Amino acid sequence: MRAPEEKLLLAGPAGHIDVIMERPDAPRGIALIAHPHPLGGGANTNKVAYTLARTFVSLGYAAFRPNFRGVGGSEGIHDEGRGETDDLLVVLDEAKRRCGDLPVVLAGFSFGAYCQARVAKRLTEVGHPAQRLVLVGTAAGFVEGTRQYDTEAVPHDTIVIHGSADETVPLANVFDWARPLDLPVVVVPGADHFFHRRLHLIRDIITRAWRH
Repeated sequence: MRAPEEKLLLAGPAGHIDVIMERPDAPRGIALIAHPHPLGGGANTNKVAYTLARTFVSLGYAAFRPNFRGVGGSEGIHDEGRGETDDLLVVLDEAKRRCGDLPVVLAGFSFGAYCQARVAKRLTEVGHPAQRLVLVGTAAGFVEGTRQYDTEAVPHDTIVIHGSADETVPLANVFDWARPLDLPVVVVPGADHFFHRRLHLIRDIITRAWRH
């Protein structure tokens, strides 16, 4: 299944939110995709975010990829995950307005994964939990050059994908976060933080999980 990319400009708490939407006919769900750290050059065109969006479109989901504050056409300044969580919820509301009250998948990469864990907690608190989470290169623990990430707990069926050679977020950080949650981690041998030459494995892991 394919869907053309459309650009949206939504009203958010800090100004415009710049979003790429890919909406197939009669989507089975909504996939909200969050990109890596904006201060490190992260944007909704990032290859991992793009791979996540395309994977879910191929599974029949409408994919929404916002730019975080200060990136592309998104207004406002970086808010270390707080305002970004609010913005993701605004985009999700608009996605539901356009597509209907469909099951929601939250997918994120790096800082985006950290934000999606926060979004998942908020959705659960209001009684509308996400169908599932997919977190890639999850920012957890101390990450050099940025800060300490106290990443929220997530449901047991969350798909956590991490590279064994990740030098941005060491694999040990993710194990330390996942261990008390009894959360399995799918480790891709030799993959760096950006899954260089291994993006197809992200797609394969998610597609297999959805077929079961």
